[in-house]
Amino acid sequence: MIQHQNQLQPRANKFHVGNGEDGKHYWLTPPDLYAALDAEFYFDFDPCPHPLPPEFDGLTCEWGRSNYVNPPFGSIIHQGKKKGPTAWVRKAIVEQAKGKLVVLVYPVDKWVLMLLSAIGTKVRNLGDVRWHSIEDGQPGKGTGRHIAAFILEPCERKERRPS
Repeated sequence: MIQHQNQLQPRANKFHVGNGEDGKHYWLTPPDLYAALDAEFYFDFDPCPHPLPPEFDGLTCEWGRSNYVNPPFGSIIHQGKKKGPTAWVRKAIVEQAKGKLVVLVYPVDKWVLMLLSAIGTKVRNLGDVRWHSIEDGQPGKGTGRHIAAFILEPCERKERRPS
């Protein structure tokens, strides 16, 4: 049985094993992209620096006033537990609640970004939905991932008036 990346230990996760034959697996933000974001947001802290200073822990330290967060794209072992992007999002929300700016970058499917850019889109978290089987109508175990409901409300049409 093939396991999803989020079920694998970090050493077996594709984000830590490497990128194909070259074995590269640490990727930094392109300087021009960072410069453009920094010019807009004036970052004063990076909770995911490279190289990582000894004993530095971006998940537990106090963040700055304006934070650029390019977290590991896979899971890590942190304080003895496997943690992934959800841990970084939780921390970002905590820091935002303290009045801090957070710009967190993370890969998502293009279709998600298309939906979010549509005018008037709203998103709801439906939780880990236990879909019902077509064979007997019984609920399954769930996917282990939360399901988003994207609500695209109709755009108001501007009535053309006769000239």
